[in-house]
Amino acid sequence: MAVPAAHHGRGRQAGQRRELSHGKVTGSPQFRLALVRISRVWLNRTVLGMRGNSRGRRGRFLARGLATVTVLAATAAFAAPAYARAVPPLGESALPPMQPAGPAPPVQVLGGELVDLSTGTLLWSQDANVPRPMGSITKVMAALVVLQAGNLGQEITVTKAAVRYAQKDGASSAGLIAGDVLTAQQLLEAMLLPSGCDAAYLLATAYGPGRPAFIAKMNAMAKALDLTSTHFSWFDGMPYPTEYSTYSTPADLIQLGVAAMRNSLFRSIVGQRSCYLPATSLHHSYLWYTTNGLIGSYRGAVGIKTGDTNAAGNCLLFGAVRDRGTLIGVVLHARPGSDPGSAITAGAKVLNWGYAQI
Repeated sequence: MAVPAAHHGRGRQAGQRRELSHGKVTGSPQFRLALVRISRVWLNRTVLGMRGNSRGRRGRFLARGLATVTVLAATAAFAAPAYARAVPPLGESALPPMQPAGPAPPVQVLGGELVDLSTGTLLWSQDANVPRPMGSITKVMAALVVLQAGNLGQEITVTKAAVRYAQKDGASSAGLIAGDVLTAQQLLEAMLLPSGCDAAYLLATAYGPGRPAFIAKMNAMAKALDLTSTHFSWFDGMPYPTEYSTYSTPADLIQLGVAAMRNSLFRSIVGQRSCYLPATSLHHSYLWYTTNGLIGSYRGAVGIKTGDTNAAGNCLLFGAVRDRGTLIGVVLHARPGSDPGSAITAGAKVLNWGYAQI
């Protein structure tokens, strides 16, 4: 989905930078505390997967013991903030979830999952281990690779090749103008808010260096996060070389989403409804709006990313924070496919259903 950018003349002050504001919602104490408890989800999955060897009270004791060890290990690995400890250390195993019993949210999707981070409870799961294409949700992993590499102040020139790339095959665009010079951080906003494939092209080229090397880094990160049913053949979710060569599962995408939301800059970006860059001598002005319709319309929504291709359908990885709890979920190939907002509608229904359960 392309979002037009506002372009005006260049300003006179070189090097002008925009500092991201940190909203109260995305950095709320509830969110910080709730994300710590996500380790219980993976631990419970592990223990349930081993239930043939550890049953009853013994199994529950093992789960509690493993939870303590993992939270302590994560605390040592990530100094601050508290929600940085949500994800187990890189390389730690996380087995697929068990299918929860009981009712399901009233949505038509091919796959999905919802987790209550406040308690570590898996509320809903549908085909959680079936790999499917997920469109531009791929850009969450691209952002993680860039954030891990750092040097976000480096200046990157918008090339004609990047502009041409975003103009073909229905790619979404941030409306970047060839010759403009933007920082890597500004390009992250251009990639994550309007889902700009032109921005993703520039970041992948700069941080590979080269796009094949960048894709290799994305797959290495997936392996480090133990996303065993995830593979990236392209850097932004576009269907290259085929519609199905980039794929993931709902279970893996939940884990990816938590890993991304651990990063304060990522949270700040995806929690915005829009971003305005005033013109400088280095670049035109830009106004980008998020493609995530939950931001600003659904109470407590904090992110995180939409996705859409012919094969993937309409997809959404999302999270919300309320007094009752913190939820993170994903829906893949929401129906009807003819409605570009079907994933947003489905995400809201899943969240409403989830909050009614807790």
